[in-house]
Amino acid sequence: MKRSGTGPTRNGPSVSGNPEKVPSSAFDVLRNYLGARATFADEDFTRVQSMLLFKRLHAGEFLQRAGDVTRYAAFVASGCLRNYIIDPKGREHIIQFAPETWWLADSTSLNGGTPSTFFIDAIEDSDLLLIDAPSHQTLVDGVSPYAAAFRTGLQRHAAAKDQRIASSLSASAQERYLEFLRVYPSIVTRVPQAMLASYLGMTPETLSRIRKNLSRRKPSVRSLGTPRSDKNQPR
Repeated sequence: MKRSGTGPTRNGPSVSGNPEKVPSSAFDVLRNYLGARATFADEDFTRVQSMLLFKRLHAGEFLQRAGDVTRYAAFVASGCLRNYIIDPKGREHIIQFAPETWWLADSTSLNGGTPSTFFIDAIEDSDLLLIDAPSHQTLVDGVSPYAAAFRTGLQRHAAAKDQRIASSLSASAQERYLEFLRVYPSIVTRVPQAMLASYLGMTPETLSRIRKNLSRRKPSVRSLGTPRSDKNQPR
């Protein structure tokens, strides 16, 4: 069944329909994120907010589908997104999860205007702040704290990406799961087991065995709970 998200609204020139302000509750999350990485004046935050779009997705709704040209980078103010591909046999392969305070975008498509190979949808009801490539570049060029915060985030993203590649090549299934707990501690109980297994590159049965083994050995892992069952996956 086709799924689609609600249209974005701009705090400024309207994209479609009447303009709507970015909710302060959503922008406050980004404000805290940026403020932890650089020193911003109030006027800097005002300029950043003026460049953003607000979009609310319900669980199972798409931000983009494979074949679309990526128009925005998304900052997750609340909820959780996933980024994935579908192979020729129809199997999903999850590339990344993006819970609160994470950015998500297909940078190649966004910057080059080429069709994306990725699907992005919401695992949970999610509030997003979106920015297009020209607006982002305007902020990088004109708001130095934003540029500094972006560089810091980019460096951390590159390090995390390198770590995941290394882990996928050399780590055991259990080590990959423990790395997931380290990187995504806030969502381990929120991600359906089939999605988590897809991200980790293992079968749900293998993941279940690992979780059971760890729960017997480590109370701290047991306290994290069990991901909701497949029947609760968004459709």
